[in-house]
Amino acid sequence: MTSTKLEPKVFSVLKDKIQMIESDEGAIYLVGPIRLPVNLYEETVIFQWYCWLKHDEVTNDYESIIEKLSSSNLAEYQQSSVLVYGDFENSEDALIRMHSICHTGDIFGSKRCDCGFQLKQSMKRIVDHGSGALFYLANHEGRGIGLFSKAMAYVLQENGYDTVEANESLGFVDDSRNYEDAIAVLKTLRSKPVTLLTNNPKKIHALENAGLPLAGRTALWGDKSEYNSKYLQTKINRSGHLREEEAPVHAKP
Repeated sequence: MTSTKLEPKVFSVLKDKIQMIESDEGAIYLVGPIRLPVNLYEETVIFQWYCWLKHDEVTNDYESIIEKLSSSNLAEYQQSSVLVYGDFENSEDALIRMHSICHTGDIFGSKRCDCGFQLKQSMKRIVDHGSGALFYLANHEGRGIGLFSKAMAYVLQENGYDTVEANESLGFVDDSRNYEDAIAVLKTLRSKPVTLLTNNPKKIHALENAGLPLAGRTALWGDKSEYNSKYLQTKINRSGHLREEEAPVHAKP
């Protein structure tokens, strides 16, 4: 397969919607914003959608990058994206959620985890708040082990292993997720402090270590059932997630 030469008219439409963010390893190419009407609890809400692609090549020649994509099978790889609501760049207070892709929970509505609930609740809270962004992060499936390995981990869990034990028994660490690219995109879209929707202190530390102004944290618990009670308790006991009743964590002075 060879690359496709873009028509000038096509590139003229795209060029102002693309920007390049340099990273330690290549560049992040961000496309957007794109108007995206979303069905959220039976109400249509308008978000601004961005998607990004990590690439080894660092260039402002976006036309050449786009032309090369037609010869790459990008469907074999996952790209991350972000839903932005309200005046995210300028509002004094904004909520953000760093949400890891969960094929079973987000798409199928699996109750073995709380991911689908957290996804929808994050979007609703951001809309109710008036400003915010939901980062939907690829390559985070199963805390970074991938969908096939996650399926094997589920088999182990059905045989008495908890989430952490299952991942470690397959040769993985408990959590191998990386937030560097998402943080780079966040810094491009907003410089003011943000409030993080999370129960996971590792996400808080990732933002703080990147020098990102953090106003605080809001808990995101819910949808507990017979199917995921052990999973949720393991998050607290083994992975260090913060309990719902704990006070919000604020950024270091």
